[in-house]
Order: sequence, then structure tokens, then C-alpha cells
Amino acid sequence: MNNIQLLAGGSLILILLFLMLIYLILRRNHGLTKVITELNSKVEKLEEKEYLFRTLFEQSPMGISFGNYQDNVLDANPMYEKIIGRPLEDLNAMSWREYTHPEDLDKDVDMAEKLKRQEIDGYTLVKRYIRPDQSIVWVNMTIAPLKLKNDLNHLCIVEDITERVRAEEALQESNRQNAMLLSNLPGMAYRCKNDSDWTMHFVSEGCLDLTGYHPDSLIHNKVLAFNDIIAPQFREAIREKWTKVLQKHEMFKDEYIIITASGENKWVLEQGRGVYKENGEIEAIEGLIIDITDRKKREEEISYLNYHDVLTGLYNRRFFDEIIMQYDNKQYYPLSVIIGDINGLKLINDALGHTEGDRILVIMANILKNICRAQDLIVRAGGDEFYILLPNTEYDEAEKLMKKIQQSCNEYTKETKNEIYNLSISLGCAAKVDQKVDFKVVIKDAEDNMYRDKLLQNKSFHSLILSSMKTTLFAKSQETQEHAQRLVELSRAIGQKMKLSEKELNALEILSALHDIGKIGISDVLLNKPDKLTDDEWIEMKKHPEIGYRIAMSIPELAPIAEYILCHHERFDGKGYPQGLQKDAIPLLSRILTIVDAYDAMTSDRSYRKALSKEQAIEEIKRCSGSQFDPEIVKILLEIL
Repeated sequence: MNNIQLLAGGSLILILLFLMLIYLILRRNHGLTKVITELNSKVEKLEEKEYLFRTLFEQSPMGISFGNYQDNVLDANPMYEKIIGRPLEDLNAMSWREYTHPEDLDKDVDMAEKLKRQEIDGYTLVKRYIRPDQSIVWVNMTIAPLKLKNDLNHLCIVEDITERVRAEEALQESNRQNAMLLSNLPGMAYRCKNDSDWTMHFVSEGCLDLTGYHPDSLIHNKVLAFNDIIAPQFREAIREKWTKVLQKHEMFKDEYIIITASGENKWVLEQGRGVYKENGEIEAIEGLIIDITDRKKREEEISYLNYHDVLTGLYNRRFFDEIIMQYDNKQYYPLSVIIGDINGLKLINDALGHTEGDRILVIMANILKNICRAQDLIVRAGGDEFYILLPNTEYDEAEKLMKKIQQSCNEYTKETKNEIYNLSISLGCAAKVDQKVDFKVVIKDAEDNMYRDKLLQNKSFHSLILSSMKTTLFAKSQETQEHAQRLVELSRAIGQKMKLSEKELNALEILSALHDIGKIGISDVLLNKPDKLTDDEWIEMKKHPEIGYRIAMSIPELAPIAEYILCHHERFDGKGYPQGLQKDAIPLLSRILTIVDAYDAMTSDRSYRKALSKEQAIEEIKRCSGSQFDPEIVKILLEIL
């Protein structure tokens, strides 16, 4: 019991002694308490700063990491992990080189090596990282050295600029596309002031092609103003139209002529609009001007074709029908009209082809142009018909004009004696003096007068043209008047033996004289070729029966023998042309002519051979009996011979 008390007493003494020692120390070192207090205060402040740093580090919108010179990330904040797309444990285990984009690696490594060698005091670089999913993140990276006694030797701060880079790329692409669009626009894009000169702030490269002036020449009127390029007759109208559309905030659209640097006139189409400030004041004008010269030319050509005859250059019937409404007015009374119709144009087309017929139309058109006055309207109404509209012209004056036209045609015919036709036109006229009279009635009166004139001319005209054709035929081919006469006599003898009627004998006589009339439509060179004809030349030569048929059908006096002319080269065995008829299908008069024509040809000298004797010709006729010639007609011919 006592030992415990002693132990307890001893312990109490020890405690008292310890307390006394502390008291003595504190008393002796009265400043120590103050030091401890200050130290505690500093520790608290350090803890606050550490807390603040850690909060900033964890919550920073920038990616922050600490690394060593072995290319490892030792610590990183959540934003750094998010930007790079990798957790801290992966970043600790990898080198930053592994996930740096290959195209950015060399530059980054070069800068890092310089930092290690203390050649630079940090650096900033725009680079790309590759995330685990292979997506690309663009960052603005700043590296700063850390002078610590541990492994941390640099600080890395990264800002995700992917969206900004993409926006810049999109803007660059947009600018590139806009630049390409402007450079490829079919004209000139512009922005200008709304002033009297249309002072340009901007013009596209297309300005040079459009105007011949370099774009800089127009900017701020450096060399000249755009208004100087506009053809003077359009300037005022353009200004007025722009004023109206700008007031109404509407789109401007107009066509006008500009004068280029080379002095060329160009039609352009301008489309533009005003650019307005918030208060409605006009800030500028923007638009596009394109070259429409080719389009204008096509429109003019189309307009010309719509209202003109292509062959003669005269107005056409469509123009006449539209313009007559304008001219059927008191101010043009008396309003006369002449209607003309070329005589025998169909005959010329059939005999010599439409090319020759077209030439006649052009000649007639030129005659009308030379005779008519400036105020007269000459119209090719169609085919071989012409109208002449004569404003403020009395009927008597129209008649005088018709006489001048006829006289001019006669003079042309006299001057061209070698032509196979006479240039001739039937004419009739009428005049409107009363507004109540329908102009259609006036046209009808003129047509009736023209047809009466045609009836008077036709018979003599056909006789003249027929005579001219016979003369031409004998002149251009080997046919002669003597040959024709021999055929007439021999064929008539056969016809009489066969007891043909007088009408048939007369037709046979005309056929004998004009059966080859179609040869006037064949080339002279072909008709008189001394050598054998080629296959193509034979095809052309074989057209003359058909040409002759068309000619005959165009002349009332020859129409009855047209079919005989068509068939005069058919063969009895069906091997002839152009239809391949045989035996009785071939008209009798054609069969008679075929034999007598062949016999006379054989017994006459030709350029390519000498004539056969009568006996030789008879033997050839006999040989071809039943093949080329009708056997019955051959017998009759032989009896006569």
C-alpha cells in the first residue's frame, strides 16, 4: 500500500517538477511563444495558398500538366485529361511524342530540345494531338520551365482551339470559294457609291474581260469612272431607273451598251441592289454586270428571221400582217398596195432546179428594191408572190411604179440573151382612201387585177419560154433541129402505118421534137462528155425524163405529152428507166419514139463514135427486138426503111 502511495507520490513530484521546468523555460524564453504563433500563422497561409492553387488547378478551363525531361506527364488537371482525351495514368505511362500529330512532331521536339539546353525560356506552339479514337484536337500550347529540386521541370498549359481552327478553316474555305466564284463569274461583280460617277469601291477580276480596263483603273475613279464607260445614250435612263428602284428598295435590272477600252460596243445586263444603313440611308450599291452581246446578236438574228425572208432579205408575210395594222391609218391614206407574181417560176424550178429558181427570186427582189422608194415596204409574201405597200400613194402613182417594174424586167431579159427564160412578173394594184373599207378588200382587188394581168401574159409567155427551151436544148446537147425533124418524119410514118388518129399523130410530132427537153436541166459537161459515163454520171443523166415530165406538166401546151416524155427510155423487157415498165404498160407513143430515136442516133455521127451504116443499124434493131423494142413496131419500121 505504501509502495503504491510512494509511487503515486513520486509521480506527482515528477509532474510538478516537469511543470516547473516548463514554466522556467517559458519564463526564460518569453519570445518563443510569439515565434510559434507566427509559424502557425504562416503554415495556415501556406495551406490556404495550397488550397487556392489546388482549386485553380482542378477547376481551370485550361489544361495544365507538369512534366519532366523524359517526355512524361507526371501530373495533370482534369481539363488537360479531357483535352488530350487520356486519363492521368495513361499520360504517366506514355511519352507526349506518341500522341502528337506526326506533322507537328518535328517542330515540337526541336523546341523541347532547345528548352532542355536552356537556349530558350519557354515556347508557345499551335499543334495537334491525336486522341485514342483517332480524332484530332487542335491546341494552343505554352511550355514554361520550372526550377524545382524534384522531377518536375516544366509546366504545360494547353487551350483547346479546335472549334476556332475549324471556324478559321471554314472561313478560309468560304473566302476561297468566294474568290473562286468572283474570279469565275461571267462578268464583273462590283460595289460602288450612289453618285453621278458610280465610283467603285470594289470590282472583280472579270472587269478586265468585260471592259478591257484593269480593275484598279476603276477603283475610286483612278483612271476613269464607270459612268464614262456607259454609252452616252443610256446614262440618263440608267440613273433614273436606279433612283426609282433605290427609293422602293427593289432590285435593279437593265440592259445597255458599254464602250470598252478597245472602242468596242458591248451589250451588258446589270443586276444590283442598294445596301442600306439602319436609318434607311443608302450606304452603297452592289451588283453584277455580264456581257450579253452574243445573246443580243442572236435575238436580233431571230427577230430578223421572224420578219424577213432569208433568201431575198425582204420583209416576210408575218411582218406584213403585223405592220398593216399600223399603216391602215388616216395619216397614210391613200394607202396603195401592189401584188406581183413571177411568171413561170415553177417551170424554171422543174426545168433547172430550185437553185436557179431561187436566183430568179433574188434578181426580182433586187429589181423591186432599186425601183421602190425609201418609204415603200417590199414583202415576199411567199413562193413567187411579192407585196409592195405604198403609204401616201395614189392609185395612178402605183400604176406608174408597176410600169417601171415591167420595164426593168424587160431590160434585164434583153441584157441576158443567153438565158432560157424571160424574166417576167404579173402585177396588180389597188388603193385605200376610205377608212371604212377593210384593207382585206383592197388586197383582194389588187390580187384580182394581178390575175387578170397573168391571164393576158401566160399564153405568150409559155410560147416564148418553150421556144427558148428548144433553142437551149439544141445549143447545149448533141440534139439538132435536123435530128428532131428526122424523128418527126419517121415517127409520123410509123404512126400512119399503125392508123393512129390525127390527135395522136400531132402528139407524136411534138414528142419527137421535145422528148429530151429535160436535158436542159443536165450539166453541159455531162451531156457532151466524149468518154464513157461513170456510174454516178449515169444516175444524173437518167434524171432527164423526170425533169422533162415536170417541165411539160408546167406548160399547158405540153401537158398532154408529159407521160410520153417520162417513159421514152423504158424498155420492152422492163429493164429501162425511170419506172421499169414493160410491154403494153409503156405508152404506145413512147414505144414508137424509142425505136426511131435509137435508129437515128445509130446512123448519126456522135462525139464518141462514128455513125453506123443503115444496114448495121437495121441489124442492131432486129437484135434488140423483143428486148429493148416492141417487136410489132420493129416490123413496121423495117417495112418503112
